[in-house]
Amino acid sequence: MREILGRLGRRRRLLSRRDGGKPEVLGAALTFATGWQWPVLPGVAPDPQGRARCGCPDPECTVPGAHPFDPGLLAATTDERMVRWWWTNRPTAPIILATGGAAPCAVSLPALAAARALEALDRKGMRLGPVVAAPTRWSLLVKPYTMEQLGELLYAQDFVPGSLRFHSEGGYIALPPSETGQGQIRWERAPLPGSASPWVPDVEAVVDAVVEALTRTGVSAPEL
Repeated sequence: MREILGRLGRRRRLLSRRDGGKPEVLGAALTFATGWQWPVLPGVAPDPQGRARCGCPDPECTVPGAHPFDPGLLAATTDERMVRWWWTNRPTAPIILATGGAAPCAVSLPALAAARALEALDRKGMRLGPVVAAPTRWSLLVKPYTMEQLGELLYAQDFVPGSLRFHSEGGYIALPPSETGQGQIRWERAPLPGSASPWVPDVEAVVDAVVEALTRTGVSAPEL
């Protein structure tokens, strides 16, 4: 466990050195929206009076800063003018991806379990798409899927960890290089450079592989 967390810390330090600690949020939002055609919108900035708190009215918010509030999720867009206006006026707002539709969906799990699963999948030689890392959870991007597909997939599994979360149509995740109330959002597996939208795998392949990896590596219940 210490070895895994140590590697995560080194990756974060290397990332900070590369971006100078001042990520260009507007530039990233424009790449997602106009280059990749991923609908985005600004999230709630962290409460300046308390970094771990959210700027929304909910004092018990469980994803501080990492969710839409005003505007709501239905406002997500790929329009360049709207994206520029949002982040010119709210330069510290997190970038929120509206999952599903033409955009990727995601499967997320706790950070430590995800790190172990990715190591197991690397040894197996499985091809993964981009992986988004928040301080407590990592999200593996996958091709869009329907709730019917997801239901059939989960029904076919003998065991599905209760901590797996699925972000499909009507869902969202925060994208790098957002700063949220829980900390920095970064790429654990960054998309390959280029203007085209990144390749992402099918949800069936990811769920099957992640469940098998977690079972084989013996991740305990508290870590799930």
